[in-house]
Order: sequence, then C-alpha cells, then structure tokens
Amino acid sequence: MEARSIPAGNAFESAIAELEETIRILKSGTSLKQDHVDLEKLIEERQRETSRLLLEAAFAARGSGDVGASVTAADSNSHTHKRERTTHVKSVFGEVELTRTGYGRPGLESLFPLDGMLNLASDIYSLNLRSMLGNEAARGSFDDAIRAVASRTGVKIPKRQAEELVQKAAIDFDVFYERRIKAPEEQALLDRQPILVLTTDAKGIVMRPESLREATRKRAEEAESKLTKRLSRGEKRNAKRMAQVASLYGIERHVRRPEQVAGIEEKSDIKLPRPVGKRVWASVEKEQDTVIRDLFNEAETRDADQKMDWVVLVDGQLSQLDRIEKEALRKNKRITIVVDVVHVIEYVWKAARCFYEETDSKGEQWVTEHLLHILRGEAKTVAAGIRRSATFQNLKASDREPVDKCADYLHKNAAYLNYDEYLKKGYPIATGVIEGACRYLVKDRMDVTGARWTLKGAEAVLKLRSLHASGDLEEYWDFHQAQEHERNHVSKYEKPAVLGRGGLKLVK
Repeated sequence: MEARSIPAGNAFESAIAELEETIRILKSGTSLKQDHVDLEKLIEERQRETSRLLLEAAFAARGSGDVGASVTAADSNSHTHKRERTTHVKSVFGEVELTRTGYGRPGLESLFPLDGMLNLASDIYSLNLRSMLGNEAARGSFDDAIRAVASRTGVKIPKRQAEELVQKAAIDFDVFYERRIKAPEEQALLDRQPILVLTTDAKGIVMRPESLREATRKRAEEAESKLTKRLSRGEKRNAKRMAQVASLYGIERHVRRPEQVAGIEEKSDIKLPRPVGKRVWASVEKEQDTVIRDLFNEAETRDADQKMDWVVLVDGQLSQLDRIEKEALRKNKRITIVVDVVHVIEYVWKAARCFYEETDSKGEQWVTEHLLHILRGEAKTVAAGIRRSATFQNLKASDREPVDKCADYLHKNAAYLNYDEYLKKGYPIATGVIEGACRYLVKDRMDVTGARWTLKGAEAVLKLRSLHASGDLEEYWDFHQAQEHERNHVSKYEKPAVLGRGGLKLVK
C-alpha cells in the first residue's frame, strides 16, 4: 500500500516568501552600498534559511506516512494504534520539523513508515549531517569538526554526541570492504600488475587508561610518576596502545642494479612505477594477527589464483614476521618477505658513527661500500666484517653497541635481505607506502598534543581516515546510508514495501 500524500502548495509558501525577502533586501539601497564580502555573507545566511524551509516543505509534501489502519512488524505483530506525532531533525540546513503517523501496540516499539520513506537516522541528526561531521572529524580534532559543521550548517552538536555520531558513521567499515565489488575497469587495471605488495607496521596512540590493553594498563598503574609537570619517557610509553596499519597495492616491475640503488651509478631515467589500487587502513582495536589476516584476505580478493608475485614489505619486527609467515602457511600462499632497505641503511649509518665523526666524509663512503655489499646479497658477510672492525679497533662495549645492533639486525634478517634477487625481479625494497600511511592515518591526526583517546573514538577516526586515504569515502557513505535504511527501517517490517518505492534502498 502506498502512503497518502497531501497537496504541497501551501508547504512551500514560507520558502518562497523567504526567497522574495532576500531579493527585496538585495535590491534595497543599503545592500547596493555593501561590498562583495558582506553580500556573500548575507546571501549565505539567508540561503541557508530558505533551504531549511524548502526541506521542511518537502517533508510536508510527503504526507504523514499514513498507510492505512495498521502495519505488521517483522515479528508478525500487527500495530493498530495510530496517531500523529511531531519530531525534529537536525539537517545540513538547520533544524526542521515534520509530522508523521506512528503505529503502536502496547509494550512494543512504535513504527513510523514515513521515517523509512525518508530514511531518517535513529537519532535526531540527518545522515548527511553525520557524513559531514565524519569528514571533518577525519581531518581534524572533534572540536574543529564541531566548529566547522556549525559554521556551515548552523547546527551546534555537543562534543559527546559528536563523538558518538562519528562512531556510528564508521560502523559499516568492515562490511563495506567485504561486499565491495570493484568496477570492471578498476579490476582490469589491477589484473595487469605483475606484483602485489602487502605491507604492515604499527604506531602507538596515547589512550585513556580504560582503553589500554590489559598488560599496558597494569604497567601504567604500577609506574610511579617521576615528574610533577609532565610525563617522562617510560610513562608515556605505558600510555600508548599500538595501532596496526596495513596496506596493499599492485605495481609494475622496476629492475635495477645494486650500484644504482647505492648511488654509485646514475639511476635509470625510466619513470618509476606508481602503486595501483592502493588501499590503506589501520585498527587500534584489533590485534596484530587479526589485521594481518585481514591483509591476506584482501590480497585474496585481489588475486585469488595468485597470478601475481606477492611481496610482503616489513621493517623486520620479529613478532610481525612470525605472524606473516604463519598466515601465509595457513592460507598456503607463496610470498617473498622483504625487509625495508631504509631501516637497514639507518642501522649501517649508526654503526658508521662508531668509526667516524659525523662530519667525516669517509663515514659516508664507508656506508656506501657496506650498503653495496648488502644490496649484492652479502648481509651476513657485512655483519661479520663490521664486528671484526670494532674488535680490531679495541672499541669498548658501550662504544661499539651500534655496531653490534647493526650486525645482529643483519644476521637475524638475512633471509629477507636478498636484495640482489629482489632487484633483478623488479621488486620494491622500501616501505615508503606504509610509512606514509602510518604518518597520515595515525601520527598526523591521532598524535595531537594532550590528546588521550577512547578505544571506540580512535577506531572510528582511523576507519574514516582509512576510507579517505584509499579514495573510498564517497562510495562508503552511499553504502552506509543504505545499511542504515536496512537496520533502522526495512528490518522492522514484515512487508518492507509499505515504506514505498521511493524510500526503499536495496543492500547487496
């Protein structure tokens, strides 16, 4: 049964009157003396009110959602008690009022067909306002997001409600990627890439005590404050919860020689390949092994038959390596693990400082020579050689510590430092993508001075920033609104067609 509508003519009179008043003001003598700054402000303010009245009139034009004597809920209970109720919705144009018919039954939640026809949210804030707030919260602090929304819409959202709205906005993140089907041209481009890169890293976020993992929270409680004005280094470490960041993308081969990477030979003038179909995301709520499992699941959706070379780029963190290898074994996938060459270079530079002053050019030459040998696949030889050099020069244990750390790093990761093979195959050997993802997703937004995050708040912001970084945010908002329609409305009716064809959105 279709909802009954009422004539919309009178409902739009207020909006027409508001527009006419705006035109009258713009024609007045006072307005003719204003510069463009004041004119823009005037039109913007009055246009918002005109738009608010138009939206309210459009709601009224839909009628009250009266679909007859009763409606039947999903539990087969017939709701026969009918009466009209007035509610308010805070929209992107301001607060609007609408009257709708409610169908009730003693002891049961009332049903409002008009809410479903309009796909109203479960709270007083419109879904478009929610998405606007979510976009702003993904870019800056909650306070900044609240101010931005108020400036654009005139709606002032209390901070607690704003945080709850952002959490609601991100609720469909996992389902979105589980169900997302790439456009044929997008999938075709991905299929042409010979290499699929999987990469992951972790970054700490300062949390409120109740949101820390159990072991970290206990250490924080046991630690004694050393300073009265600020946290010391160890105390700040015990205030953090690690967010696991993941990324994958397709890429063309880029064959080069160790001498080119080390800077001894000029680099090729061939244009560097760019990542294709890059997706990045992060979670502070999920454990490391869960995120790594999600990473492999996403790789399977990209390359189910494993026609591409799967290259896993990491920084050499042992627990991370262990989980990656176990997941590859569990899924019976062939992978090549590559430890980031930039991390290797950092260790070599620190070792060089044990033998040369910081400004000594011989130190730079020493790094280049040792890096070249590492790039030729001789990591263990380099590790043994720099230890012998430190011993030959009679360096004290404390002075040679960077040398031993470098040698240990090269030795334990030797299986993942076969750069000569990687370069011949055109594999990437640096984790620039995941480093950038850590910086954008976590550090730039989450590491704000003085900020202490709740678990749900941090997770929601990470998800929204992930969607933005992956270029999927606009598509996600469409999906989220469809999911809201299913959750809040369609699922409540035995025959959802009662909501009307215009309001019914199908969720695939």
